[in-house]
Amino acid sequence: MGEKRAQPAAKRRYWLLKTEPSSFAFEDLLRAPKRRTQWDGVRNYQARNFMRDDMQFGDLALIYHSSADPTGITGIARIVRAARPDATQFDPKDEHFDPKARREDPPWVAVEIEALVPVEPCVSLQARKDEPRLAQMLVLRRGQRLSVQPVESGEWQVVLELAGLDPGNF
Repeated sequence: MGEKRAQPAAKRRYWLLKTEPSSFAFEDLLRAPKRRTQWDGVRNYQARNFMRDDMQFGDLALIYHSSADPTGITGIARIVRAARPDATQFDPKDEHFDPKARREDPPWVAVEIEALVPVEPCVSLQARKDEPRLAQMLVLRRGQRLSVQPVESGEWQVVLELAGLDPGNF
């Protein structure tokens, strides 16, 4: 059976997914089989709720390297499978193991993402701070540390502009 088609752009949502390149870099996603991987290990309830309740097949994501030099948006990915239980919560050998997790009611979810295109050079934190149209972007707000964040459509367009990418290609 074939995959579902991506959502029409009018219904599509946009996301920012944070990762530390020392743990998982966009380059790792590019090298993954079929350029796909599970986005797992999220252990914050608000971020989990975004993934579980709002993120859908066909949504697009900015991959953001935090704790990097420079920090910045390094790639574009697509959600290719909606949320399902995160298997790492049940694996005692995994760093994301949760001893309180129960298979009958798993608290944590993962989505599958696919690499679309790298952003080279990255759209740095400073470039985003210098862009007044991004002043309200969640990742730029003081104290905003969620690893999964929604991105407004207008912000998505501006980031792609800064990256030199055509929004019509996504």
